[in-house]
Amino acid sequence: MTATRPDIAYAVGYVSRFMENPQDEHWVAVKRIFRYLQDTKTHGICFKPGNKIDFRGYSDADWAGDLADRKSTSGYTFMLMGAPVSWGSKKQSSVSLSTSEAEYIALSLAIQEGKWIHRLLCEILAATNETGPELKIREDNQSCIKMTKNPVNHGRAKHIDIKYHHIRDEVKRGEVKLEYCETSLMLADIMTKALPGPRHMDLTTALGIHACSH
Repeated sequence: MTATRPDIAYAVGYVSRFMENPQDEHWVAVKRIFRYLQDTKTHGICFKPGNKIDFRGYSDADWAGDLADRKSTSGYTFMLMGAPVSWGSKKQSSVSLSTSEAEYIALSLAIQEGKWIHRLLCEILAATNETGPELKIREDNQSCIKMTKNPVNHGRAKHIDIKYHHIRDEVKRGEVKLEYCETSLMLADIMTKALPGPRHMDLTTALGIHACSH
């Protein structure tokens, strides 16, 4: 179901953490997911027509959101022609010491996924002699963006695992363009945490998920 409904990616991922030893509260959460799906069973991903290829990504993180071990959650989504074509919600493997660090690790995951999609899209467009779009990823943390461009001034990044620092090379080579995005417009927010009902529905609509006509 998460392959066609990005709006439940975080919820399903969260309850799956307790599969080995589920408690009553986890069963209640699963039932809520089913009720939500029942209420939105006619909803689906809707693409918008257009002459110009509109491709962009969003990266976000919920710092120390897991109260059990204080680990953060990474989230990303990539939009093509007004609808999501790839998304992910994943708990980070280590504890982040700051919001910027959590966002930086999440950005690494988003870039890896984005490069694969971008390469595939460019190959498809090349067959029709069309030029592929830039790989743009939107991020709502200014410190994280600065860490990718000027690491000298960010001692907080020294301890971050070297495997995440490929971000700097990608940005320096111009293969990825980072853009600042207001938190209120961050579509990947829905991939990182449980949201209030109105906010969840607003992001679901912004993701291009609507009731489909029969």
